[in-house]
Amino acid sequence: MKGENRISGSAQPHILNKGEPMLALAAIGISLWMVFFNTPVENQMGIIQKIFYFHVPAAYVMYLSWATCTVASVMYIIKNTDKFDILARSSAEIALLFGIMVMTTGPLWGKKAWGAYWVWDPRLTSAMVLTLIILSYVILRHMSGGEVIKKFSAALSIAGAAMIPLIHISVKIWRGQHPSVLGSGGLAPEMRQTLIVCMTGFTIVFIVFLKKRYRLESLRRRGDELTRLYHINQMNKQ
Repeated sequence: MKGENRISGSAQPHILNKGEPMLALAAIGISLWMVFFNTPVENQMGIIQKIFYFHVPAAYVMYLSWATCTVASVMYIIKNTDKFDILARSSAEIALLFGIMVMTTGPLWGKKAWGAYWVWDPRLTSAMVLTLIILSYVILRHMSGGEVIKKFSAALSIAGAAMIPLIHISVKIWRGQHPSVLGSGGLAPEMRQTLIVCMTGFTIVFIVFLKKRYRLESLRRRGDELTRLYHINQMNKQ
């Protein structure tokens, strides 16, 4: 049986797990409290600097989601089993969500720092290219085409993964204006602590979102398979 028709027994999820959404809300709540009540306002940027605590974790989760999509795509090409394709599609949609967040918070921060929403900074521009690749993947997955679309999407994911290290080193290669404070000791201790909490919170949100999206996609495919079998059964009765 082809990979698109194989739905494993483990793909019988329990969608209404109340503990997971509560965990995600708690992570977001703690992060917000740390950002607005535990971290001082930066002298030069003012309150706008606090966008940093959402922009950086969002970029990290976008990378994590797309890397997950890429690994799952490689495994799907090798194993041709539905669970890897479901994981790839689910993580790509999450990557798009956080990519949009990156592309929203980045220009807002840039307006205060550079005086313009967009300056074609290498890191911001390369992040935009990755977001567009992710968007292309998601659009492609909503097209009909069966196994061909799945394999082509997997190849796109693998090719797009090259953007992740390029984004990281783009500032050094093209001497962009984007700050690199994470490894330069440019953060005060309380700011670094808040950033760690936010990145942890965003990671928890990513895990919860991925589990939920994976379960929903598994249910959808199982429903499609049952519908197909029902129609076959009805045709055999005629």
